[in-house]
Amino acid sequence: MNRGVSIIEARISDEAGGWRLDRALADAVPTMSRERLKVLISSGAVSDPAGNLARDPSRKADAGTLFTIAVPDPTPAHNEAQDIALNVVFEDEYLIVIDKQAGLVVHPAAGNLDGTLVNALLHHCAGNLSGIGGVARPGIVHRIDKDTSGLMVAAKTDRAHEGLARQFAAHSIDRRYKAIVSGRPLPAEGSVDAPLARSPQNRKKIAIVRTGKRAVTHYRTISRLKEAALVECRLETGRTHQVRVHMASLGNPLIGDPVYGRTKQVHKLILETIGFRRQALHAARLGFIHPVNSNALSFDSEMPADMQELFSRLDV
Repeated sequence: MNRGVSIIEARISDEAGGWRLDRALADAVPTMSRERLKVLISSGAVSDPAGNLARDPSRKADAGTLFTIAVPDPTPAHNEAQDIALNVVFEDEYLIVIDKQAGLVVHPAAGNLDGTLVNALLHHCAGNLSGIGGVARPGIVHRIDKDTSGLMVAAKTDRAHEGLARQFAAHSIDRRYKAIVSGRPLPAEGSVDAPLARSPQNRKKIAIVRTGKRAVTHYRTISRLKEAALVECRLETGRTHQVRVHMASLGNPLIGDPVYGRTKQVHKLILETIGFRRQALHAARLGFIHPVNSNALSFDSEMPADMQELFSRLDV
């Protein structure tokens, strides 16, 4: 099947006069990334008013020049679009913030080829997805575990994707989780600075490994519970299973965590009675700078009903 082509006209601003062409065009077309434009220029998809192809991304751009960009439609993603209910907290033409329900896998993988957040976003954002590399796909910039609930952001455009990715890499995203942990952390607040990597003994687990990637979690106790505590964990870094491993390293694993915790007898009956079958972890706050308009955005999410009930049963 032949791919369609969209024609975009982009005029170089006075400010961008003298810049590299790829940079000047990225300034003129905010929904496209500089890297994507560089590929398009090199492939002969950009022409000047005389119809001459501009094949050198590093050439200087003249202010006021109107360029034509022939953008091939993104090739379809291999994942199937599926009508799965989403709790959309915020959405504009550049990005979408979701309050993910526990049990929803973020990205298709072996054992979970469909029924994921990606499948849901492909349906919800049909025709308006990040096309980095020329492939239509929701811009999954970060993930939270299947059985963790809460806030996450996905990008619709290349520029939003790359802007968010830079913030995650710079650790400037405000990410705070609420966790119900076994026991009461001592001290009641503090930080864990311990590198994480795949466990040498069990590749399915993450462990504190001297040669791993630096991982930092700042925690504080919010409420004391029955041989437990409600804790807020602020992530300085965002490694896989970071909160779960760091809290377990303090001797306070997340209640219900089947991988990194051992359920106390006093909690077992409560978990069975209310049917709580996941780690008690919720992504409660997400704050970042909008990657296109530079507005500061911050979102908060209350603990879902199952964690609220667990909290109530453990309250003393």
